[in-house]
Amino acid sequence: MNFLSSIFNISDPYTILARIAIILLILPLHEFAHGWMAKHCGDDTAEAAGRLTFNPFAHVDPFGAVLLLLTGFGWAKPVPINPARMNHPRSGVVWTSLAGPISNLIAALVGMICLQIVWPFYWTYGTGILLGIYDFFLSFVTINIGLALFNLIPIPPLDGSKVLISLLPYRQSNWLQRNSQWLSIILLLLVFLGALSTPLSWLSTKILDLFIYATNWIDKLVWMVIG
Repeated sequence: MNFLSSIFNISDPYTILARIAIILLILPLHEFAHGWMAKHCGDDTAEAAGRLTFNPFAHVDPFGAVLLLLTGFGWAKPVPINPARMNHPRSGVVWTSLAGPISNLIAALVGMICLQIVWPFYWTYGTGILLGIYDFFLSFVTINIGLALFNLIPIPPLDGSKVLISLLPYRQSNWLQRNSQWLSIILLLLVFLGALSTPLSWLSTKILDLFIYATNWIDKLVWMVIG
């Protein structure tokens, strides 16, 4: 499935509902995952700031939420972390940064399980409501995969850049930090020019295929139950 076409598809209310679910459930989950991992690594800055919660009002950025509702792409307020308070700062930053995208992939996998359960019922009964539910979970899955992949791009201010900065030698990581503002502008240009569309589409499709393969047994099990 094409990454950008799934993002900009707002042709049905179920896609909009999926985006609302992302805003209220998954963006908070993403930021909670960062804060939880930071605390696990010894840094309780996010908890002290009241961000170690699933409450969407603690995490949602109004502009990022509206953008996600309109386009399928958006963000939440980043949780504060302090690497200096971590037991092992370099590895702590890596795991804390990866926690958010991993939470998106887990959410996508849960959504795929729901898809595999719904599909046999839709194929059997063919109602519009079941098709809508299927569309909801399909949008939910594709947006989560897209958010995970985008956040893993190693360009500031995305999570992937923090991973890269922590893994690179000091000279290279210092260069990335000093030039983070310019690199962020380059990232925005790449997004608006569509330069990331092809690689993200390809990776999104591969992960979607992997999740379908891993959950196919659920589809077969449901078919056996409903006869």
